[in-house]
Amino acid sequence: MTEQMVDERAAGEPAGRQGRRGLVVGLCAVLLALLIVGHRAVPNVHGLGSLVDSATPLLGLGVPVLALAALLRRSRRALLVVLLPALVWAALYGGAWLPPAAGAGTPSLRVASQNLRSGNPDPAATVHALADAAPDLIGLQEVDDGERVAAALGGRYPHRATVSTVALWSRWPIREAHGVDTGLGWDRALRAVVGTPEGDLAVYVVHLGSARAGHTATRDETLAALAATVRTDDAPRLVVLGDLNTATTDRVFGPLTRLLGDAQAEAGQGFGFTWPAELPVTRPDHVLYRGLTPTAAGVLHTPDSDHRAVTAGFRW
Repeated sequence: MTEQMVDERAAGEPAGRQGRRGLVVGLCAVLLALLIVGHRAVPNVHGLGSLVDSATPLLGLGVPVLALAALLRRSRRALLVVLLPALVWAALYGGAWLPPAAGAGTPSLRVASQNLRSGNPDPAATVHALADAAPDLIGLQEVDDGERVAAALGGRYPHRATVSTVALWSRWPIREAHGVDTGLGWDRALRAVVGTPEGDLAVYVVHLGSARAGHTATRDETLAALAATVRTDDAPRLVVLGDLNTATTDRVFGPLTRLLGDAQAEAGQGFGFTWPAELPVTRPDHVLYRGLTPTAAGVLHTPDSDHRAVTAGFRW
């Protein structure tokens, strides 16, 4: 009798442990779902909220991990609970992978933007790859070897405007250009008016302040300054090209997206991650617009830069 009781306890203990482990997996799944849907409730102390916001699309990677854990624990209940974050993620971000609602028609304007990377060993190769995609306008950031860039682009893009380390290259005449103060103490943005065959287009090329874990204040201030400038700009058609050091899911991006459309969100497919170039996990590079209709948007992997380029097409 005693031996039988010992055997029953021995047989029951693994099942009990499996049940407890299944409960842990289920709790983790619930917490993951809450974080995905409520990431903006995380306090933005020392940039923590922005960091979580930016990483939220990647939280979906936790779903297969939890599903595998539930299978290993042989817990059907835990596996069912894992469906919760899967459904929440799909509802919020799954649409990015569907064919875009926008995109009909042939573009009359094509643009590209590239952070060249300071110290790029071969900026000519980078911009050659951009030019081969045949955009009408190219916005560049971190330009520290303008002569090599000019030698590569000058033949196909006869018009350019440069302010500090940002530049705009255009197939069409640039009527005016000036620096834009974003609060860095020096201009790292420009505004130009391009005379396209369809009419004038205001173009901003921007490189906002850097953001690091725990240090986003400068980026936040520069983004607010850019939003304030765009808000007072009365140009009916406007494009912003640049490295904004801000993901679209970041709460501080709101002031810009309330003013401008996002070409990738409306005419692209997928998240359009651009950084780091070899294995991108976020999208600090953007094409934003007003007064145009996006027809396409995408990402281009160029050589020698730590960012991928962003591209977009528009109908006038």
